[in-house]
Amino acid sequence: MTDPFGTEALRTSVLSAWRGSPTRFREDANAEEDLRLGGYRDRLLVELAQNAADAAGAEPGVLRITLVDGELRAANTGAPLTAAGVAALASLRASSKESGVGQFGVGFAAVLAVSDAPRVMSSSGGVEFSASRTRAEVPELASERGGDVPVLRLVWPVTETVPDGFTTEVRLPLKVELSLDDLASEVPDLLLALPGLRRVEVGSQSWERFVTSDGVVTVGSSRWLVERTVGELPAELVAGVEQRPQWTVSWAFPLEGELGEDVLHAPTPTDERLSLPARLIATLPVEPSRRRILPGPAAWSVLDAAAAAYPALVARVPAVERTALVPLPGFPLSEVDDRLRTAVIRELRTAEWLPLASGEWIAPARARVLDVGSEELVDLVEDALPGLLDAELSAPVHARALAALEVPRVTTAEVVAALTEVSGDPGWWHDVYAALSPLAEVDPDVREALASLPVPLADGRVVTGPRTTLIADEPLPGLRVVHPDAVHPLLVRLGAVEAGAAELLADPSLRENVARSLEDAEAGLDGLDLVETVLRLVDRASVRAGEEPWLGALALPDGSGEWHRADELLLPDSPLVGVLEADALPLLSKEVAESYPRSALVAVGVVDGFSVVVDDSPSGPDHDLADESAWWSSVPDEPRRVVAVRDLDLVADWPAALRLLASDPVTWRAVAESDGYTGWWIARYASLGGAAPRSYRLADASLLDGLFDVVPDVELPEHVLRAAGVRSSLEVLDDDDAEFVLDRLGDADRVVADAVVLRAYAALPEGDFAPPSRVRVLSGDVVDADDVVVLDHPWLLGVVPAARVLLADGSEELADLLDLALASEEFDGSPDHVGEVVAWSELGAVRMACELLEVSLPDGVVVVHEALVVDGSRVEWWMADGVPHAADTPEGLARALAWVCGRWGDRHAFAALITDPRAATLLG
Repeated sequence: MTDPFGTEALRTSVLSAWRGSPTRFREDANAEEDLRLGGYRDRLLVELAQNAADAAGAEPGVLRITLVDGELRAANTGAPLTAAGVAALASLRASSKESGVGQFGVGFAAVLAVSDAPRVMSSSGGVEFSASRTRAEVPELASERGGDVPVLRLVWPVTETVPDGFTTEVRLPLKVELSLDDLASEVPDLLLALPGLRRVEVGSQSWERFVTSDGVVTVGSSRWLVERTVGELPAELVAGVEQRPQWTVSWAFPLEGELGEDVLHAPTPTDERLSLPARLIATLPVEPSRRRILPGPAAWSVLDAAAAAYPALVARVPAVERTALVPLPGFPLSEVDDRLRTAVIRELRTAEWLPLASGEWIAPARARVLDVGSEELVDLVEDALPGLLDAELSAPVHARALAALEVPRVTTAEVVAALTEVSGDPGWWHDVYAALSPLAEVDPDVREALASLPVPLADGRVVTGPRTTLIADEPLPGLRVVHPDAVHPLLVRLGAVEAGAAELLADPSLRENVARSLEDAEAGLDGLDLVETVLRLVDRASVRAGEEPWLGALALPDGSGEWHRADELLLPDSPLVGVLEADALPLLSKEVAESYPRSALVAVGVVDGFSVVVDDSPSGPDHDLADESAWWSSVPDEPRRVVAVRDLDLVADWPAALRLLASDPVTWRAVAESDGYTGWWIARYASLGGAAPRSYRLADASLLDGLFDVVPDVELPEHVLRAAGVRSSLEVLDDDDAEFVLDRLGDADRVVADAVVLRAYAALPEGDFAPPSRVRVLSGDVVDADDVVVLDHPWLLGVVPAARVLLADGSEELADLLDLALASEEFDGSPDHVGEVVAWSELGAVRMACELLEVSLPDGVVVVHEALVVDGSRVEWWMADGVPHAADTPEGLARALAWVCGRWGDRHAFAALITDPRAATLLG
């Protein structure tokens, strides 16, 4: 058999090396195993296709994949196998390809995933590799590794023919099951990445790669817009980078559907995950496994070149679709992804590819886009806003891409500000209003920004803001009437008003007359004509109460003919007559009240019922409400909204007032509002039976007996009484309420049950209220607080007089709140006599009690005294230096036991069971 590639010499060299150094054999076996199991384990078709593309040369080649008699065969056109190629195949460390990547380099190790006897047939000759023949050559070395040998190191000549039309065929006897369908799924991506192939056949299926003159590449049913560029690495970056300086970069953008998450192709797929909208196919330096690029200046240089080419790809897409190619903000999928995204954004920001409204192009770094725009508006304002992008780019679909490019969005407020510098004729302003009108219809923020729009007036002036202008058939001297050529419905929507009753009311001269009407009336001038004019206009304009506060200054006569401000008068038949203090508000003249609609009188401020103040953005207690500052400081957080009933301090008949307040949903919401001013004020300052509502309790709130009196029968339903502050439970709301409750507790004339006192002291909130001067103690008395202590240790109760112990569950926090001393700070002592030290486990009754209550028996001891005396006082139990002492009684032992067990609440149960340690005691 002929040996055209000198395989015998190759085998002799390898065998000599192995036999001379078994270590070399193991190194080769390990290296091949790493390639087989690691870098090339799932790249069979990729490497076969890459080799075929490298062999094709200048003319794109064809690759055919078939299954024949249990062999996978890959036939390709192009250059035949050479001696250098065979040497490369038989070397784990070398490659014959100086043109880049592929043709029979270490990537050929991918075939070992499916075969251990690969053959390569070519028109120039053939070779084969074989695991079995290699084991036969070195049986001793093979046995050391259990028969596992490097397959691609020993090569033998073989003579077989190549299929017609092809120059080379790789034949792989399969050792595993393999589906051609699995390989077929990889073909479209490979054809896109490998321009050296024009056709790939897998079994009965085939795919071709077509390139049109406009750079669109079609592979099967998919179409890609491809931008390709080439270059050469600087000399200083070439060393070690696959022996060649040339690089090629191709960007491929799918024309049907989104790309989704992808990987870098170099040019075949790597494991470098990318998140760009287009696929990058580039000849980058890669690791031997071809899964990762080789980080370094050479790789970064090519990536920078790829980023520089990206704007050219973008520029080939229709203008309004180009933002689809902008990488959107997100977490990078890899270091390469991060570097590439950053570089692409940098290049896109400085290249001119975004469409201006004028049809020219601009770089994102110099562009801006209307936040809410239309084509008409952009055309009108582009001169005032240089760099303004085409109106279609204002659509939300482009927003994220433009934000990634740092293109500033021009708000409507900024458009308005720019328009203030423009001198346009009234007709041009009309067109501007027409362009802005659709935006104002749907966006309240736009309407707010348009409040400062310039408006041309009929007298030649241009004023800021439509809200102060009038639209009238005839210009009125001194009034801000819009020029008729500029009139547009948008101005009305933004506050300009058509001349009518409301406009006349807004006339500054009329407002001046109203403001000085009381002064004129008191000077003797006739004010009835002004009253007639204003009230008729108010009625025609349907002005509602509170809409025009300045009308409250209108002078109106009372029943005696004396003139007053309208908002200081009460309607003669108002439901507040008799509810408010008699001299609180004078009554409006009956003649005037009967001459004009009630709604008009109320609109100018005449009082008819309780009025409500509403402030959605309060800045402080400045609403002219009685005691408002005290309420403001009492709430936990500053009020974000104020809804309050006015003039509560003028009420004389509170039951009647509360009925009125409850009958009106508006005022009732103010009363019932949580932490609101109205309920707060009524609870403290209203009068029911001569006392504030919070001084009382509901009749069924018996747990408050003694501390609060039952509310008198004022014929009000319970829900109204609750809202007014009458108590249904023991709840202390704030510092002021705490002081109120403490005053009640310190009132010796009140008979308050111990249980109520305990709950009252426990309900006190943390705050900054004044400590009480008198408190209730265990003896039931009310005494000066100076002599009272808070019981912080229960055993001290035996030595502290009951008249000095606060009637409360003791704690350091409560002592701080009430400014009282702790009992432990003033009382201390030790047992007067030595007792008997007894382990708890030795006390039978104690042991049985613990068992019945399922309590673990304490490990320590107790000192038992026949009679326990501390500093002359006989006590049931005591704690001294952490050691419990107890009188030899059930009560003493029970208390000491409960304390050391942490079951103080069970002390009475312990006492009963120590007395009679039977289940009947527990169950009975």
